[in-house]
Amino acid sequence: MAITKEPGQKGVSWSNIAVGGIMNMFEVTTLGQPLEVLKTQMAANRSQTMFQAIKTVWSRGGVAGFYQGLIPWAWIEASTKGAVLLFTASEIETTATAAGISPAVAGLLGGMGGGIFQAYATMGFCTCMKTAEITRHKQAAAGIKPPSTWAVFADIYRREGIAGINKGVNAVAVRQCTNWGSRMGFARLAEDSIRKFKGKGEEEKLSAVEKILSSSIGGALATWNQPIEVVRVEMQSMAKGAERGEKKTILNTLSYIYKENGIKGLYRGVTPRIGLGIWQTVCMVSFADYVKLWVKGQ
Repeated sequence: MAITKEPGQKGVSWSNIAVGGIMNMFEVTTLGQPLEVLKTQMAANRSQTMFQAIKTVWSRGGVAGFYQGLIPWAWIEASTKGAVLLFTASEIETTATAAGISPAVAGLLGGMGGGIFQAYATMGFCTCMKTAEITRHKQAAAGIKPPSTWAVFADIYRREGIAGINKGVNAVAVRQCTNWGSRMGFARLAEDSIRKFKGKGEEEKLSAVEKILSSSIGGALATWNQPIEVVRVEMQSMAKGAERGEKKTILNTLSYIYKENGIKGLYRGVTPRIGLGIWQTVCMVSFADYVKLWVKGQ
């Protein structure tokens, strides 16, 4: 995941920043957004089974229903957050390694810092609007015609300003910090385990299958923080209720979900999120490494 620097290179290569944006665009446009929509549907409607969630999303327009929020919000988010993540994670990791911290811990710190920075810099309003796009169809069930995505954006901004369109950004930051810290940490740990099992030295390259396997392990294990994701969805949901209260914080939202749905409610949508975590980590760790090597060879 870290950006590989040539000897004597200062700063971050612009090509690596571009690779971050391109790989995130690829990830979200392929499997990313369908899994994101399904995960959000289950987290927002915690009584639904996986099959019921799939039927509900399909009813919104077939295949197109699984790409709700892709344009423009997911594309805006993807084209920026990858670059921010790679830039920040690389700088933190380089500084930490120079200070004598082990590569594994440096990678963990880089992932955590990169996740926090991308949340506040680019993801807050995009994640909020994607969730609004997916959950606003609850209004249709109440007999209200859902407004367009731009009308939703304008209405939230008019009523609540910048804070409104960044609603839930603190939960996003906690999620991204634990997401990328865990993904990079577990992926590195898996790589080390594979090297030891295969008898490979630290400098020996892993095969494509081995890199994808280690990234998949990292992506899957990083979903331990699903309660944070369910809280984030609830905070950004268009659904209103007196029992929720207008002022949603991480703690009171967590308490509300637990009272309503118990422990199981806090893990709703974890299955599609495992798939999403694996795909994101494979794209941003394994595939990105190969793309960076290809760019350097041009």
